[in-house]
Amino acid sequence: MKKRIGILTSGGDCPGLNAAIRGLAKSSYALFDCEFVGIRNGYKGLIDGDYREMKKSDFSGILTLGGTMLGSKRTPFRNMRNIEEDGIDKVSNMIKNYKKMKLDCLVTLGGNGTHKNANLLREEGLNVIGLPKTIDNDIYGTDFTFGFHSAVDIATDVIDKIHTTASSHDRVMIVELMGNKAGWLTLYAGLAGGADIVLIPEIPYSLESIYEALLQRQKNGKNFSILAIAEGAKTIKEAQMKKHEFEQHRLKMQYHTVSYRLAEQINQKLGFDTRVTVPGHTQRGGTPSAQDRILATKFGAFAAELIKNEDYGNTISIVKNKLKATPLKKMAHMRKPVTRDTDEFKTALHLGINFGE
Repeated sequence: MKKRIGILTSGGDCPGLNAAIRGLAKSSYALFDCEFVGIRNGYKGLIDGDYREMKKSDFSGILTLGGTMLGSKRTPFRNMRNIEEDGIDKVSNMIKNYKKMKLDCLVTLGGNGTHKNANLLREEGLNVIGLPKTIDNDIYGTDFTFGFHSAVDIATDVIDKIHTTASSHDRVMIVELMGNKAGWLTLYAGLAGGADIVLIPEIPYSLESIYEALLQRQKNGKNFSILAIAEGAKTIKEAQMKKHEFEQHRLKMQYHTVSYRLAEQINQKLGFDTRVTVPGHTQRGGTPSAQDRILATKFGAFAAELIKNEDYGNTISIVKNKLKATPLKKMAHMRKPVTRDTDEFKTALHLGINFGE
């Protein structure tokens, strides 16, 4: 019996989405009789009924393409069951359009929010499989997500290039990387790029610790310092604030981002010439790395196996280099933070990297 499969990509884009779609489609065509429906702009397309029939040729030549051929939008989980001013019942519409498209299964490619919405649809009785993508690498139950390694390569390249200009001008250079709630990207890039200080959301930082580390490098004859900071890094005082209090605190902050504030603080306190580089959305862009192409393809191919066996309600994970199916209900509302017992964190400490503690 032919299986009709819907695909959507939701949330922030990243390298590897098209590779995963290709892996899913090519493997499915090889394993069983199937056809695909591409849903545009994530869950918004599922809500609005914006989709198109796809052909085999649509999946050719996309392995190396960044971004997503289907488009992507953010549709926050917290709003899914709320009927807003437009009067649209989002959950009801998604179920209705799933049935209208005559889908046997929906494959969702995305991060934490995407998986929460996928689990919601599972709870509503739809057949759903998730594929874990995010440059933050913070999805629970999997060692890695596709998109992460490409972003690490990009961020590391930025830090590499910062070294020469920092040395030439005797500067402190701050590189602000993506990661609002998890510091995996900053930790990996900081390790790979030789950063002296790494600040991540999981470990609130003390300004005094940073000042001390910079002064010590100067005493040791180092004429420059590289500081990698995640966009979600907080001071110890900020980490103690309640969520609403912290949001109001950040809104009042006169600086563009935490890195610009920190640069000003270092300059005023120590007198060190301090500059900021924010690579921003370049971390989401470009062609996927070889590692991400392979990982995304493996995830897509494994999803095809689950569809063949009608093993729905799962996301694909890789644990100790082995693929597995992880139940959506188990991981959808959990996040994987950087912890002190990870090898990368321990290695950074052994190297003398300062985390602002």
